[in-house]
Amino acid sequence: MPLVRTPLPRARWLRSAVLVAASAGLVAAALPAPAPLGIGDPLFPHLGNPGYDVLAYALDLTYPGVNTRPLAAVTRIDAVATDDLERLNLDFTHGTVSAVTVDGLPADYVTSGEDLVVTPAVPIDEGESIEITVTHTSDPSGPGDTGGWVRTGDGLAMANQADAAHRVFPSNDHPADKAYFTFRVTAPSELTVVANGLPIGRVSDGATTTWTYRTGHPMATELAQVSIGRSTVVHRAGPHGLPVRDVVRTADRELMEPWLRRTPGHLEWMERQVGPYPFETYGVLVADATTGFELETQTLSLFERRLFTEPRYPEWYVDSIMVHELAHQWFGDSVSPRTWSDLWLNEGHASWYEALYAEETAGKSLERRMKAAYAASDGWRADGGPPAAPEPPSPGHKISLFRPVVYDGSALVLYALRQEIGTEAFRRLERRWVADHRDGTATTADFIALAGEVAGRDLTGFLRPWLYDKRTPAMPGHPDWRSRPVQAARTAPKPG
Repeated sequence: MPLVRTPLPRARWLRSAVLVAASAGLVAAALPAPAPLGIGDPLFPHLGNPGYDVLAYALDLTYPGVNTRPLAAVTRIDAVATDDLERLNLDFTHGTVSAVTVDGLPADYVTSGEDLVVTPAVPIDEGESIEITVTHTSDPSGPGDTGGWVRTGDGLAMANQADAAHRVFPSNDHPADKAYFTFRVTAPSELTVVANGLPIGRVSDGATTTWTYRTGHPMATELAQVSIGRSTVVHRAGPHGLPVRDVVRTADRELMEPWLRRTPGHLEWMERQVGPYPFETYGVLVADATTGFELETQTLSLFERRLFTEPRYPEWYVDSIMVHELAHQWFGDSVSPRTWSDLWLNEGHASWYEALYAEETAGKSLERRMKAAYAASDGWRADGGPPAAPEPPSPGHKISLFRPVVYDGSALVLYALRQEIGTEAFRRLERRWVADHRDGTATTADFIALAGEVAGRDLTGFLRPWLYDKRTPAMPGHPDWRSRPVQAARTAPKPG
């Protein structure tokens, strides 16, 4: 969605003329030393930044053809100030900045921690629109488990969850601040580029081609995706004519087809559960990379190639994992967590629909899986905190946030809720949740309140122990279910 910018207000233009003529050093000297900021997320205290709301990102990336060399990049951020700002912070690391402008005027900048601290030539008033342009590099080198760019066998892809988008581009890198995205990527003409959203243009200039994509819905930074490689884009129709596009290595086109053709059926199944698909397109990106996870990047979910090629993964399991990532398009992408402590709303729901699909299509008992999760739940809570109050990830190992308690341990909460309010009320709640909060963010408190509204009674006393207590409450309808002692539960395999 193009953003119509308002002209710089006359009062601010006059202040700009005066301050640009003055000494930049004197202006900077009046401010405190630059420091990394954050919006107070309990798990990532320096993630996100106060004082502004991003409306749109425009990313210009130039890929040199070698996936270990930095990309040249320009990131433009359109935002509105929510406070008076003499200085503003962006999340950014692992790249080199060569210039910053604010509303077209050169701005001072310095790094502090993983923040890029920008001092505009003229202070910004609350309510004013802001255009920030950063010229920088985007470096795909470094350890593969730090997030950001993923080096594939033939190019690059992205895996930015939970806090790694700012290893790729300057941003307000927190799901609480969703925005529209435009990607303009230039690469050698023999390569294919695909990004979130729909294509809006492709221009070849000799040895290079520039591809442009734009999202039709706001997106969290952690869900951004750009794929560059020797790829084929496979098109087919989904429910109601939804464009489905899958991205695979050209050499794997036929090998992957038995899996790719399942997606329209997955979409139909999910729509029967929770209502219309929330975005403009969907598809699967099969990357020739080893990540250790799959990822629900918006409109184009990232999968490891080996998930589809290793014989040790049963067909029903791969099928249900595809549904897991698809379910995230509703739970986590369209409805994003307000803080990372609300992660259970993402992973618990995706695990729930993964398990429900496996039961309906492969006869894998949901009740048996939830009973096993109940037995392990106390150990999971001891190791990682309760579902809605997870412990912070290990330093230098952010993926450790994604523990069993946020997967089956959180799906167990949904099972208990369905036991308490009944299947029909639970289905109404799920549909209301994704409809009421579509394209927005929501909290655990929002979910508790809506559950009570749908059930016609206050469910706070029921849900809070399930979400926040150190011990797992009794399961409604199953008084015989028992949790194993904590030490035994810790060594048990993850159910499902």
